[in-house]
Amino acid sequence: MPTSTSTRPRVFSGMRPTGQLHIGHFLGALGNWVRLQDEYECIYSVVDLHALTTGYEDAKGIHDAGLEMVADWLACGVDPGRSIIFRQSDVPQHAELAVLLGMITPLSWLERVPTYKGQIEELGEHLLTYGFLGYPLLQTADIILYKATRVPVGQDQLPHLELSREVVRRFNHLYGPVFPEPEAIISEAPLLLGMDGRKMSKSYGNVITLASPDDEVERQVMSMVTDPQRIRKEDPGDPAICNVFAWQRLLGADDAEIAEIVEGCTTATLGCVADKRALAERVKGIVGPIRERREALMQDPGHLEAVLEEGAHRARAIAGPVMAEATAAMGL
Repeated sequence: MPTSTSTRPRVFSGMRPTGQLHIGHFLGALGNWVRLQDEYECIYSVVDLHALTTGYEDAKGIHDAGLEMVADWLACGVDPGRSIIFRQSDVPQHAELAVLLGMITPLSWLERVPTYKGQIEELGEHLLTYGFLGYPLLQTADIILYKATRVPVGQDQLPHLELSREVVRRFNHLYGPVFPEPEAIISEAPLLLGMDGRKMSKSYGNVITLASPDDEVERQVMSMVTDPQRIRKEDPGDPAICNVFAWQRLLGADDAEIAEIVEGCTTATLGCVADKRALAERVKGIVGPIRERREALMQDPGHLEAVLEEGAHRARAIAGPVMAEATAAMGL
């Protein structure tokens, strides 16, 4: 069976089903995924096995969270007719290849991954598991199982991809040239901070999710921290240090609107409340249509399951022959 009929470079990317997606995901990863469909053969996975690396103690919600995430993807423009969309655990070759890669990867390579010790310090010693230590190998298997040559990543994820490249080089050195070395597509995703100026995170309660109703969008936007120098409306401000201004710019305000905001802020003729109200309308204009499409998709979970089932069928058609090639090269 052929592994692909496409002549376009292949992209692989995935998301863990660990909670509702927010507007930062839309502007960053999801917006990029949608654009990549025009140029690449795209494979996007609900990486539910990866969700177990930090959430193994309470795994009951992973399946439903995965369905909601797929609804978000489709609502944002990821197209199952143009991309393969599937659940990682529905393609057993992911786990099989990860085991084989574990046989050849030095322990020191995994221990030096920047996020390993950092996340243990942040989230606790319950992460001292084989699965958490070895998750970069499962990530590597995710990519090379489809012989993907491109992976969209941010700058902070480059060390993970470099480890994947090292593992591929080691495999190919030991057993022959089976896998291509994946290359990064650097995602220049805009960084939206949360309402309180910290990293956007559900645990901080500072996010606007893609399911947020209009009144929740307004509540969150009106709670945003602004320039701390503007204690009163008549105090001039500095847009460079204002989170509301950063959002206006990243969410598509044009040059004339930006100039008007800068003028109003620095001369104290535009108050923070009025600026927030304008931003709330802009955010509602982005989130509202996505939420409506998402709600319609969630009314038919059977359709979402069918998308994942069809995607898994297409993924297995690629993964099976590649896995057979890898095991034959190893003499298994």
